[in-house]
Amino acid sequence: MAELVLMRNFDRSNSHTISSYRSAGGYAAWEKAKTLEPAAITDEVKKSNLRGLGGAGFPTGMKWSFIPKTHTGPVYLVVNADEGEPGTFKDRYLLERDPHALIEGMLITARAIRSALGFVYIRGEYVEPWRRFSAAVKEAYEARLLGDGFDVVVHRGAGAYICGEETGLLSSLEGKKGWPKIKPPFPAIKGAFGQPTIVNNVETLCCVPPIIERGAAWFAGLGTKTQGGTRMYSVSGRVKKPGVYETSVSITLRQLIELAGGVSGTGRLKAVVPGGGSAAILTADEIDVTMDVDGCKNAGTMIGSAGVIVMDESVSIPEALLVLARFYAHESCGQCTPCRESTGWIEKMVHRIVDGHGRKDDLDTILDVAKRGGGTTI
Repeated sequence: MAELVLMRNFDRSNSHTISSYRSAGGYAAWEKAKTLEPAAITDEVKKSNLRGLGGAGFPTGMKWSFIPKTHTGPVYLVVNADEGEPGTFKDRYLLERDPHALIEGMLITARAIRSALGFVYIRGEYVEPWRRFSAAVKEAYEARLLGDGFDVVVHRGAGAYICGEETGLLSSLEGKKGWPKIKPPFPAIKGAFGQPTIVNNVETLCCVPPIIERGAAWFAGLGTKTQGGTRMYSVSGRVKKPGVYETSVSITLRQLIELAGGVSGTGRLKAVVPGGGSAAILTADEIDVTMDVDGCKNAGTMIGSAGVIVMDESVSIPEALLVLARFYAHESCGQCTPCRESTGWIEKMVHRIVDGHGRKDDLDTILDVAKRGGGTTI
């Protein structure tokens, strides 16, 4: 198992408190960052090959560099803690067990992008993570880590899956309906309240302090050629030891399943969802794929939020598909006709198949509808 970077403090007593975090060396990276120029921090993150760990996998340092150099108004930092992808629960662990790692990551990032205000948008259902993180923010203010050039606002979502998409999140943050927006302009150019905004995932920002403290070369060396570091994988379904596992992004899906104790139930693997409910399913003979952005992409799926759902031979794929189809039909924001209409029809057709009333052309129709939706929505 790889060196723990993100989960290194999880086993410490009262790991969510500032005293525990500082006794483990917490905020040392922030002290170091204060001696660096903003551009130097961004360059270090670029060299680390850190990529977004919430879904798209975009290079983090590159995203930061998109803030217009000539902009003289406010710049905002927004943390996407609206973890709603089916099969994903890693950010919850970070918010509950090591919230100060996120605060330190925000402080360093804010210095890099010259931001004086950060927002943390937490999933509405995450009550305990919200409590823990809010308490950590209060501790950081009392310790004068916050309030002197950088402030943090904690915002609770209202349960809409679509607000996990960055522009939908920003719409909700502004008090509007949580509808995604057409890009460009990208948030780094015109984001929250019309100002340049960097939106990063919880896990992504928690990687920043170790990078600054131990160096880009060290972090890059933990991963693959195109993606540095470790990441946290949420493993659920038919495995003997479901949970969150941190390991190098160079691990294969087969190795990750073995790390989680192997397949439970029948003991025979049928299929795996490798990156949350939105990712294409892989069959049992396709699991020797590297669990990083490029590895999954080359296999015809995506790593996404790294929510791994394992299915053994006893699982009915149509029934599993119905669960996901029902979720996406319910969570479609309704803004774009192809998504609004297709998700509902796909759910109805899959439901018909599960009930034993499927038609010969149903599969072709489902595939055709799904393909036509690609690239036609915001």
